Amino acid sequence: MLKGKQTWTFANKPIILGTGVTGGPFEANGDIPGDFDILYSDLWMEQDSYEKAHRHLLEKAMEIALEKGKIKKEDVQFLLAGDLINQLTPTSLAARSNGIPYFGLFGACSTSMEGLALAAFITNYGGADYILTGASSHNAAVEKQFRYPTEYGGQKPPTAQWTITGAGVALVTPSGTRQEAYPHIVSATIGKVIDMGLKDPFNMGGAMAPAAVDTILSHLEDTGLTPDDYDLIVTGDLGKIGRSTALDLLAAKGCRINQEKFKDCGLIVFKEDQPVLAGGSGAGCSAVVLYGHLLNEMSQGKYKRILMVATGALLSPLTVQQKETIPCIAHAVAIEYGTNA
Repeated sequence: MLKGKQTWTFANKPIILGTGVTGGPFEANGDIPGDFDILYSDLWMEQDSYEKAHRHLLEKAMEIALEKGKIKKEDVQFLLAGDLINQLTPTSLAARSNGIPYFGLFGACSTSMEGLALAAFITNYGGADYILTGASSHNAAVEKQFRYPTEYGGQKPPTAQWTITGAGVALVTPSGTRQEAYPHIVSATIGKVIDMGLKDPFNMGGAMAPAAVDTILSHLEDTGLTPDDYDLIVTGDLGKIGRSTALDLLAAKGCRINQEKFKDCGLIVFKEDQPVLAGGSGAGCSAVVLYGHLLNEMSQGKYKRILMVATGALLSPLTVQQKETIPCIAHAVAIEYGTNA
């Protein structure tokens, strides 16, 4: 049901039945390698192009999610997924390989929560029994499209972020009569496009922060909740610059969040001493952190209730060349861990 202006609440609380998380060599040396199902030792992954390796990351994550959920791909009604490459090519080719009816999504780095929100909505109202949803990115494929190829050796400013190599996929289903403990999807707040006039493609964290703040405030207003009702509020890919900016903007709006409870996926996935400048980014970033690290921590009892706010910068190489400003968006999904009772 619609609550307030932008938020769906899910009376049936669909569950995440299984997840698959894959990553590359840089992620293997990061801060959460134990939360990946597969980590590859090189960026090629036995493929002959980085784009094919990108597709492979997603295919393996889908395969693992199905294995964990003990569901055959033939029983899945829909695949909702996307990436950052032109026309969603890696995701579309993965959909071709699996033969699952497919919705291609583009929300840039917000794609993971766009997909999870839609999957929850569809299953909550009986539109499907099983949905796979996820997002992926590959450093070498994405960087050469949005920034510079690694081989070029171009110097980046300290505000820039490092595109992760990873894919995160969730298998979503109605909770039904299951009594086991699962992550339940409670609500989702769909963001508006926010553009504060920034043009620097090397400072996407700063550009995306106002969108994250707008969605967080809308979620709290629609639901009547406060930040204290969540054990953790996690943004996707704001990095150091964007996280600091978001905290300042929230405080200016009278919403003060304990900094220990306000984290960012781009600062979780890598170690402090890795050369990622302002932090991690990429459509796969929030997907791998949520479907790997955060859900593992929830299953271990560290968190009961989290709000995941994935942010996306809706720019393209064309808009950058034409000196357009950067439109941004954020989608939020509230997740609780426990039984259906």
